Amino acid sequence: MDEKLNNFPLYIKAIEIYELVHKVSVLIENNGDENDFDNHVMNEYKNQMNENALIIPAKIAGAFPEDMLYDLKMENASIIRKCARTILTTTSGLKMVGFTDFDYLELIRNEIEEFRILFAEWVKTFDEWNYSIDRWGLFNPPGVQYDDYDIDDDLPFNNPFDDEV
Repeated sequence: MDEKLNNFPLYIKAIEIYELVHKVSVLIENNGDENDFDNHVMNEYKNQMNENALIIPAKIAGAFPEDMLYDLKMENASIIRKCARTILTTTSGLKMVGFTDFDYLELIRNEIEEFRILFAEWVKTFDEWNYSIDRWGLFNPPGVQYDDYDIDDDLPFNNPFDDEV
């Protein structure tokens, strides 16, 4: 893995969040009673937290290259934000279904808050001038519309699938 990425504070914080979430998930035991609704929900929350905590560092790594297009960076950033917010929501859900180690949940929430600040600073570094028009209209830089003219659209492109019937 890239040494620059491994030393990137946002990535380091994402790994710390994953490790903390993993430790908390170990505390959530499946008591084996499939009919116990709270047990089932608690284990679903555990799985959801683990999944989201794994996605965050992967998406940071995916958006890390400085020369990556703005819309791709923003797409990854939105997934990262969604995952972090889902982890926060999940900590509240765990409290509602009887998880009693509230201190661990508060640690996760505090780590997410520290992550949020690092994340917001990182997003400010995205180069708005390094873009291709997002024809879906979600991740265009300010002032760029999904239906704007793009000179690249005039380049000849031979689609190999055009000949297929």
